[in-house]
Amino acid sequence: MCKVYLTFNECKVYLTLINWHASYFAIKLNCGYVQNFIWGNMIEQFFDQSSSSFTYLVSSSKHNAFIIDPVKENNEIYIEYLDQHQLNLNFILETHTHADHVTGSGALIDMFGCKTFCGMVSDNTNIETLHDGQEILLDDLSIQAIYTPGHTDDSYSYLLKSSENTYLFSGDTLLINGCGRTDFQNGDPEQLYDSITQKLFSLDADTIVFPGHDYNNATSTTIADQKETNPRLVNKSKDQFIEIMNNLNLPTPKLMDVAVPLNLKLGKE
Repeated sequence: MCKVYLTFNECKVYLTLINWHASYFAIKLNCGYVQNFIWGNMIEQFFDQSSSSFTYLVSSSKHNAFIIDPVKENNEIYIEYLDQHQLNLNFILETHTHADHVTGSGALIDMFGCKTFCGMVSDNTNIETLHDGQEILLDDLSIQAIYTPGHTDDSYSYLLKSSENTYLFSGDTLLINGCGRTDFQNGDPEQLYDSITQKLFSLDADTIVFPGHDYNNATSTTIADQKETNPRLVNKSKDQFIEIMNNLNLPTPKLMDVAVPLNLKLGKE
């Protein structure tokens, strides 16, 4: 793994190259987002600066794709990328109902005629509610949905295995040296502790973790790294973890009152 630092107009951007055999990497900086190309054409990572959120676009060898946690304000960027690389958007994955940004899922569904997989129970015909362990297929790619409640009661992580590596898209359940808060949307620190320690930490140590957020200029980590360095979890009992989470005293997300009601409708008015 190699970290590269680039500076644009006094703004430092951090990119992580997962493998030296990646065919290329590039960056686009404009209107509060950063786009990274990771592992050739397979996984593209977008960073929304206003919410410090990551969106991921995964493509198959047959030019089909899915997107994880799209941010509505950045939909034009994703559409431009899909068009540029002649990709078909087959479906959308949401890791949970977000409180800090409005999802772009609804608008993307209208444009591409696809559907969203998520943990939310809804009578919306564009939503397929997941179950723990469900397999989602895209050509030769297999994605396993892992129910990881705790940050919210509808949180899912997604495991993708390729011939080279195993990738975990952990949403807000497991962050880089942190984890999602548990003080709203039916969050539960005990459930979060179990989701991380019993489910995610049981994955292969070299599993590459792509989180839903980062606030410290990092783009990925591994299960091994988090088991060794995550300060909320290393050498912490469940009771100690619960005590930490119950005393974070974090401010309410600025967009929560707007974002959550909209996201229950896939970001549409």
